[in-house]
Amino acid sequence: MKQGAQNGMTLLEIMIVVAIIAIIAAIAYPTYSSYMKSARRAEGKTLLLEVIQREERYKTENLTYTTNLAALGYPAGNLLSEHGDYKVTLSACGAKALNLCVQATATGQGRQAADGNLTLASDGTRTPANHW
Repeated sequence: MKQGAQNGMTLLEIMIVVAIIAIIAAIAYPTYSSYMKSARRAEGKTLLLEVIQREERYKTENLTYTTNLAALGYPAGNLLSEHGDYKVTLSACGAKALNLCVQATATGQGRQAADGNLTLASDGTRTPANHW
């Protein structure tokens, strides 16, 4: 008698495929997560650059900086990045007077909170340096 062709897959073959998929996922997911964190950080940096640019325009017209985001043309209340991962606030640079220097701080929100804060000052100071 002639045996028929084998149909389907054996349990061992299925287990091998599942193991291969698990290994690929274990390598790919951390890389993807790191990429997404960097992309969200870029969004925060872009917003900081935009705010400081508006601050420079404001200083040209008023001879001082401001800590009022509404004076820069932003809506009153919290200034959040496009996807809400960073909240921007303004303050004077340490002991310097507000007419000399202003600092914008992007505080990580939600999934970006563990990444820490980004700061950009009108004098060019950027922290943390490893994120810029």
